[in-house]
Amino acid sequence: MPPTNETATADAYDNTSGPASGHTARSAGRRRPGRLSPVIGKARKLLETALADAGYPERVLVACSGGPDSLALAAAAAYFARRGHVDGHPISVGAVVVDHQLQPGSAEVARTAAAALRELGLAPVQIRTVTVAATGMGPEAAAREARHAVLDAAADDAGAQAILLGHTLDDQAEQVLLGLARGSGTRSLAGMRPARGRLLRPFLGLRRAETLEICAAEDLDPWHDPSNADPAFARSRTRVEVLPMLEEKLGPGVAESLARTAAILQADADYLDSVANDTYLTLKTYDGGDLGLPEDELRALPAALRFRVIAKAAAEVGGQQPSHQRLLAAEDLLRRRGSAGPVQLPGGVSVYRLSLAQLQAAGQPSGEAPGQAPGGPAGASPAAGGVPREAARCGKLVFRPHKRPQD
Repeated sequence: MPPTNETATADAYDNTSGPASGHTARSAGRRRPGRLSPVIGKARKLLETALADAGYPERVLVACSGGPDSLALAAAAAYFARRGHVDGHPISVGAVVVDHQLQPGSAEVARTAAAALRELGLAPVQIRTVTVAATGMGPEAAAREARHAVLDAAADDAGAQAILLGHTLDDQAEQVLLGLARGSGTRSLAGMRPARGRLLRPFLGLRRAETLEICAAEDLDPWHDPSNADPAFARSRTRVEVLPMLEEKLGPGVAESLARTAAILQADADYLDSVANDTYLTLKTYDGGDLGLPEDELRALPAALRFRVIAKAAAEVGGQQPSHQRLLAAEDLLRRRGSAGPVQLPGGVSVYRLSLAQLQAAGQPSGEAPGQAPGGPAGASPAAGGVPREAARCGKLVFRPHKRPQD
């Protein structure tokens, strides 16, 4: 099984737990006497902040593998579930355990995790079983896709507005290192978002060692996924070998620095994506089922925006995110003389350059007015109240899906 990079939701301000086959935890309503462990208070504060930033969802679902990260998060969430509110806003907390069926004994691991979650006081607790399909995206990505699909379904069934995942600062640092090793761009190096839709990651400011400390303080016995130390997986090698070696050679704080880099790049990537989207909406045109971008305007864009606009066009006609090499190949069509192409992009999209001479010879305009849907009335744009399309002024890049959508 690929590394879990587990998910979870939780909070813990009073040290409670309860025994469950394989996990030990005190009864959900009992407080441990004595001073609160500082790391438990830190975890609760991180969760409280994440829930506040998300608008105080009333129904929350914790995704839990039974590992230390997600179990610590479940313990934190259980604190707010027992209180029944966050900053005076009502909350109830359930949980879901996903059995990927990739390891022997996975069903028992799921049952044990579910029992520990019930002992913490979360309700209802669901176990969902998934089949991880063999795809070209790799086992870790396939498992993540299957897991997110079942988490969405479980949240819909539970009426949950938020799904809390247990990724830690260490996971974020590993993500950035893996992106650097692949030669990725800004968005990939920005790592995981603290919030994306209803997915929340409150523990991105918490170290993995701190989740182990929380489990110990709460008398929880987490499951340790053996695949997380399996050198067959790049993420496991990064976790077990690369990041510790960097900390040893460069000094402590490398993981925190990588996570800080991700946060900085997230802000940059969000701004660039916003500007690129606005630019794309003003440039895109349709001619039949083909999407076009005028080449003069494309050439005038800064490279950071030009690549994003090309990627957005490919996505709109059904393609996948192109690699940097494929984006360079598509962009190179702008330097060609005459009509050229196709350049193949992932997801079944071909990109062509149609020259101005070819467009004029065919009697075509440079494209339908911006925003017009494919197949709209010839020569008019609904958004423009029937204004005729502008005659061709330059060539264009055309994005054509291999299989057109069925009516």
